[in-house]
Amino acid sequence: MASVNKVILLGNCGRDPEIRYLPSGQAIASLSIATSTRRKDKNTGESVEDTQWHRVTFYDRLAEIVGEYVKKGTPLYVEGRLKYGKYTDQAGVEKYTTDIIVSELQLLGGREGRGEPPSEGGSAPRRAPVAAAAPPAASRQAPAQRPASGFDDMDDDIPF
Repeated sequence: MASVNKVILLGNCGRDPEIRYLPSGQAIASLSIATSTRRKDKNTGESVEDTQWHRVTFYDRLAEIVGEYVKKGTPLYVEGRLKYGKYTDQAGVEKYTTDIIVSELQLLGGREGRGEPPSEGGSAPRRAPVAAAAPPAASRQAPAQRPASGFDDMDDDIPF
C-alpha cells in the first residue's frame, strides 16, 4: 500500500534562521514558521486569531539559501514531510518533537524582505515612462493592410 507524508505551509518566519554545519560540511538551517487562522468567537462575536508555530529544518543548498535570504518576518512557502522525535531533557523528562523536513522552498514577498536592498520606489508599483508626443498626422503612415485570414481578431497570447 502506498503512503504519503506531505506538509505544505504558507506563513511567516518567526525568528532568524540558525545555521550549523556537520563535520561532513552539510549545512542545516532551523527556524520556526507561524501560520494563522481567524475565526469569530461564539460568545463575543469578535474575530480571534489562532497562531500555530511549526519547527522547520532545511538541509544542503536549501539551508544555505535560507541562511542568506531569510530573516524574521520573511513570508515563506515550504513543502516537506513530518518527522517525529523524542528526547530526554536535563530534568529526565521525556519530550516529543515534531519537525518539518523541507524539500521545496519559495521565498515570498518583495526583495526588501530577503536581505536585498529595497528597489527604487519601495513596494509601490512602478509606472511606465510617459510616451513622447505623437508626430503630426501628415507624417504618420497608415498601417499596412493584413490579409483577411479569419484570425486577425485573435490575440497572439496562447493560454497554454
